Amino acid sequence: MSEKTRYTIESAAAVMEDLRNEIGRVFIGQRFLVDHALITLLAGGHLLVEGVPGLGKTLLVRAIARTIGGDSKRVQFTPDLMPSDITGSIMLDTVPAGTPGSAVYGGGRFITKKGPVFTNLFIADEINRAPAKTQASLFEAMQELQVSLDGVGHPLPRPFMTLATQNPYEHEGTYPLPDAQKDRFLMKVLADYPAEDEERLMVSQVLAGGTGAELSVDAVRAVLTPEDFTALQDLASGIRVDDSVIDYAVRLVRSTRQLPSLQSGAGPRGSLALIRCARARALLEGRPFVLPDDIKVLAAPALIHRLTLSAESELEGLNEGRIIESLLARTEAPRGGGPEAADR
Repeated sequence: MSEKTRYTIESAAAVMEDLRNEIGRVFIGQRFLVDHALITLLAGGHLLVEGVPGLGKTLLVRAIARTIGGDSKRVQFTPDLMPSDITGSIMLDTVPAGTPGSAVYGGGRFITKKGPVFTNLFIADEINRAPAKTQASLFEAMQELQVSLDGVGHPLPRPFMTLATQNPYEHEGTYPLPDAQKDRFLMKVLADYPAEDEERLMVSQVLAGGTGAELSVDAVRAVLTPEDFTALQDLASGIRVDDSVIDYAVRLVRSTRQLPSLQSGAGPRGSLALIRCARARALLEGRPFVLPDDIKVLAAPALIHRLTLSAESELEGLNEGRIIESLLARTEAPRGGGPEAADR
């Protein structure tokens, strides 16, 4: 069986359910956040999470990395963080001549020191606390899955995902993400507080294992290897999408560009994001085709960060989520799009 065909749709959905269950051993509840993180990773994209500190976002990423047999690294973004602190640099080394990985330039020897972005799951914590120059250092990594150091491109490991967090309430000392940066995130989700019973279970479970100061993922087992997950990504990219569903996604995105309540709407990358996310969601649910409902469910997280409110809308208390709900209600969805349409 080849790399791309080692999984069927049914077996892939079963493996993803195993992944969910393993993550649930340490990350209690918040199924919405777990599913959207898995959809983003399956689609080969990046996730922007907005929420207050202490909701377990780092724990979630560590758990996901463990289930796929990969690794994760976290960087706390601060105003003095430099681009090289993320991507790495070329530095002078004093190792003897001929050491693998070193290059001789004149009389000095230099080596490539890769930064923390060279990982499977990269956590950019409070990304809006770093200046634009440092934020922009992720552009190439997120778009081209490589980092250029001294003019040489270094590929990132697969699978690769950036999960960036930002605090919705603290504005002092922050640098708003530029539109070009936000557009590179496949989805944006709002992380909320867990339900009361989930929080009670979480506290009991954490304290049962010790002081609770260190949130361990030792209970999580590896379900896949990184190569296995890459095969799942390839499978998701081949999920069938009927032309009527593509038309629905495009009409929905284009309608955001014609609203007086928005200063600017979503670009073509928004249409692509909707379809990519819909394919991954279909795979999670064990379907070989995308439904119009996939587009409806994913419209808000795929588009909300690509819209810019007009000044009048902000004064009136409108928000991007309500605008997308209104557009969904006004945009006619296709009646087909299921297996019959996909087979045509």
